[in-house]
Amino acid sequence: MTTILIPYLIAITLLTITPGLDTTLIIRTATLEGKLKAFQAALGINLGCIAWGLIVAGGLGALLMTSDLAFNILKWMGAFYLAWLGLNMLLKPRAQLTNTEITHSTQNWFVKGFLGNLLNPKVGIFYISFLPQFIPQSASPIAWTMGLVMIHVVIGFIWSMFLIYAMQTVSHYLKQPKFIRYMDRITGSIFILFALKLAFSKR
Repeated sequence: MTTILIPYLIAITLLTITPGLDTTLIIRTATLEGKLKAFQAALGINLGCIAWGLIVAGGLGALLMTSDLAFNILKWMGAFYLAWLGLNMLLKPRAQLTNTEITHSTQNWFVKGFLGNLLNPKVGIFYISFLPQFIPQSASPIAWTMGLVMIHVVIGFIWSMFLIYAMQTVSHYLKQPKFIRYMDRITGSIFILFALKLAFSKR
């Protein structure tokens, strides 16, 4: 078990800390809206991973590997969702964060983090293609798949907490109107790039 889990821990940790959409979302939310909203986003992101783990463990994830239609439907849904988020930030950047705006954003960032992962078929494909090599032949595929997914979730949550608290030291100086507009536009542009990457991706 040790010879299986140690390489997995190293690989999944490196993949987790590699900058991507989740990292962008956490940094942006922690910087501009505080650790509570960023914590909500982190919960949504990790719940999306758990949902994909359940889908893959239940065998439904294999459908994405064999059905072009299922893969493309989910892919385009995810691409349109990311593009919609990105365009809103890019074309309508905010100049300030009002108390009302922050209050209403609490649940939204949880939903955005969750949907950002759930509507991305690449997460399911990643689990299907990456996890089996770390499952012993005599072990239960369902139990091991969920176990490996939960390890990924724990590492991802720890990384999110590190990013959230690291941003708190500078967030006070970054909540200026000019920087808020700049951060929204940068994040929106990154979301659009990920939408394009997803739209043109193949299994």
